Amino acid sequence: MKSMFLRVGVIGSGGRGRHLAGIVHRSGARARIVACCDLNADVLAQNRVEFGGDVVVTRSYTELLGVDLDAVIIATPDYLHEEQAVAALQHGLTVYLEKPMALTVPGCDRILAAAAKTRAKLYLGHNMRHMPFVRKMKALITRGAIGEVKACWVRHFVGHGGDFYFRDWHAERRYSTGLLLQKAAHDIDVIHWLCGGYTRHVAGMGALSLYGGLGQRLPAVKGPRAGVKGCTLDAWPPTSARGLNHRIDVEDLSSMMMRLDNGVQATYSQCHYTPDYWRSYTVIGTGGRMENFGNGEAGTVIRVWNKRSSGYRAEADRTYRVRPGDGGHGGADPRIMEEFIRYARYGGETTTSPLAARESVATGCRATESLRGGGATLSVPRVQGRIAAYFADGRG
Repeated sequence: MKSMFLRVGVIGSGGRGRHLAGIVHRSGARARIVACCDLNADVLAQNRVEFGGDVVVTRSYTELLGVDLDAVIIATPDYLHEEQAVAALQHGLTVYLEKPMALTVPGCDRILAAAAKTRAKLYLGHNMRHMPFVRKMKALITRGAIGEVKACWVRHFVGHGGDFYFRDWHAERRYSTGLLLQKAAHDIDVIHWLCGGYTRHVAGMGALSLYGGLGQRLPAVKGPRAGVKGCTLDAWPPTSARGLNHRIDVEDLSSMMMRLDNGVQATYSQCHYTPDYWRSYTVIGTGGRMENFGNGEAGTVIRVWNKRSSGYRAEADRTYRVRPGDGGHGGADPRIMEEFIRYARYGGETTTSPLAARESVATGCRATESLRGGGATLSVPRVQGRIAAYFADGRG
């Protein structure tokens, strides 16, 4: 480091990037935002207000990489991740890269190869590993609360799907691959983390079952449509959705079945027009079953059943109430940025993993390929050779 504080730049300094940058900038003397890049002039003007008049602002990420920096946050749309991450790593910068790592398996592997070659630090923004309810479930599994894990079932009720994923670039597979990658990347990573393995075989099924048949689309644009803000709970039923992207060719209903390298079998399903919006994880082991109820601002209840019963038993053998933290995503965002700052300054072990992030993308990509090819079971390619050994050692 060239100074007492970490000099951080942000590529994609509006929206998610602005939120993360604010956390970093408020971390005190340890880190400062010194450069911002965004295509929106209004965002850059706001960056000056938030981070000081001396902050460098630019529309060019290559210009930002030429600033005197220690680290960079990349929070741009997914289709830009690979190019920008490789460029930042080649500059020797510590990189915080939002999920998903890239849109393809080769894209992820090129990012890993760049980090291994330059030995620049690479940190992936899988913030669900820092969510209090996920961490509690991981801790319970680690201490044997349900015995040896054998199965995991995840249901993702994406009640805001029509607002968040079918009005802009997310709706087009050329910019997102599909929502079994873009949206499920978090959940795949959590499944791998809770179950202690990586997916080696996967099969997917799904369809564009609702939004594809709705009219009143936005006018066509050249290139990817910028993110469209706005969500109202009064927009119901989902068939009343208006202002959708001019092109929609990703699935709004999808599932995958996974077999991990340690024998655990897992399933994941998502629906983008449910009336509610939350994730339900069920983990089954040789000594019991665990399930979460809720994971939003109201907190989470985790129930564990260890005794047999005839029929459903609402009262669990053990119940754990988990309160969310402050600062976004149940307190996960401040925690992940705290870890990133520490890692950028001093190194050491991290909760997230570049290798795990790549495995999440690989699983989502192969599941999408299976879904669109008739549902056949496909193998998930491993990271090969010295790259795998490099990141298995906890570096990057």
